[in-house]
Amino acid sequence: MTPSWLRMLVTGSVRGLSGVLWWLETLPERFAHGVMDLVTEVAATTTWRGRMVGLAMLVGLVTLPAWAEPRLVTVMIAALVLACASQAWNLVSGFAGLLSLGHALFVGLGAYLGAGLYLQHGIGPWPGLGLVMGGVALVGTALGAVALRTGRPELTFAVLTLAGAEACRLGVRHLDNLGGTAGLVLPPVPSSALLPDLHNHPAAAYDLILFLTLATLVLIRALLRSGLGYRWRAVRENPAAAAAVGVNLFRTRLSAMAISAALTAPAGVFLAFFSGAVVADPLFSATRSMEIVLCVVTGGLGTVLGPVVGALALTPVDEGLAWLAQRFNHPMPGLTPFCYGLLLVGMVLFRPAGLWPWLAHRFGLVPEARPVSALPARARTERR
Repeated sequence: MTPSWLRMLVTGSVRGLSGVLWWLETLPERFAHGVMDLVTEVAATTTWRGRMVGLAMLVGLVTLPAWAEPRLVTVMIAALVLACASQAWNLVSGFAGLLSLGHALFVGLGAYLGAGLYLQHGIGPWPGLGLVMGGVALVGTALGAVALRTGRPELTFAVLTLAGAEACRLGVRHLDNLGGTAGLVLPPVPSSALLPDLHNHPAAAYDLILFLTLATLVLIRALLRSGLGYRWRAVRENPAAAAAVGVNLFRTRLSAMAISAALTAPAGVFLAFFSGAVVADPLFSATRSMEIVLCVVTGGLGTVLGPVVGALALTPVDEGLAWLAQRFNHPMPGLTPFCYGLLLVGMVLFRPAGLWPWLAHRFGLVPEARPVSALPARARTERR
């Protein structure tokens, strides 16, 4: 007689695989609908000034390699990589309410899995991206399953991700077949691949990471408009009430962890092939995890555009600190975490909602919310 746990595992695997295949089959159509929904929503929820500013920023970002200096292109690449990872973190922590303190774990795993597929099996970074995202999603699912079986899943998941990133960093440093402390050097991607060698083509690298950032933005917005997105926010606001109306807390939270991990992996793959090497210390470092968290807190926790705004605001700070270290010919290893800590405290004290909500209302990019007393009597009744 087949054990019940094995039967459940096989059934769940078959259902999950069929769901993934269906999702991949309908992905182009969903992406197109997501783009149209995003454009429609932006037009409906912004003022004319907000639309003009948004259009000007989009045109500036798309055409940036044509008019900007190479140094600025490199800085913007770093900002967009951070924006990709921050959007994924915001999905699980900002919308599903589960704190992750070691999201660099998924960045590093994405980089090493992408590099391993290329070095060992000759699979290029972008043909193998689906495999990398699936592998990283399995790790996120495993950590989530362990955390959700405890009495305090929020705290447990934060500790597990932080410990996992540090364990991977220390483990890779002692494995010679993974490069040890020196890391792995990646050979150039051949011209027959889908894209040119990103290490030697900064303009192509910028276009790719900009596409990944916008695609992640559209995908997350589409997820938030789906039934799954509403369940995430219901669990975040009041888990007991969500469970009372039939929401499966375990599956809902586990799906957020898996999707967040999978969406973080492309940032790691991009970093590996753009830099031409994978090194454990910077990829799995606690500083990288802090940057991801700080981007979302700076831009606006639980907002769609907040992580992007936070990444564009935080990257110049990081570049300025690097310039100071070079200017005074001193590495100053503790300066960056110290400044990040000060910035985090300042944001919590003076702008707890983040920069994006404040900027949007300060410069009239979104319409002002009307008080209830200013609404007609019928609207006030319906609002209540």
